[in-house]
Amino acid sequence: MKNVKVLGTGCANCKNTLALVEAVSREKGVQIALEKVEDLPSIMGYGVMSTPGVVIDGVVVHAGGVPARSKVESWF
Repeated sequence: MKNVKVLGTGCANCKNTLALVEAVSREKGVQIALEKVEDLPSIMGYGVMSTPGVVIDGVVVHAGGVPARSKVESWF
């Protein structure tokens, strides 16, 4: 199981990224532990200055804007 965090303060792009990650993991049959991180100091702790950000198993894999579906699919 992958631990996935979507970093963002709650903007539309952050919500869309969360939904996209959830949908792709479900379609691929990959179990994930999905967490939404909205606390600014925690987000900055990952070095992410532009949200939304995505962290998988402690590694930042995306920051800034909604990732392309193909990019999300490559993570799973």
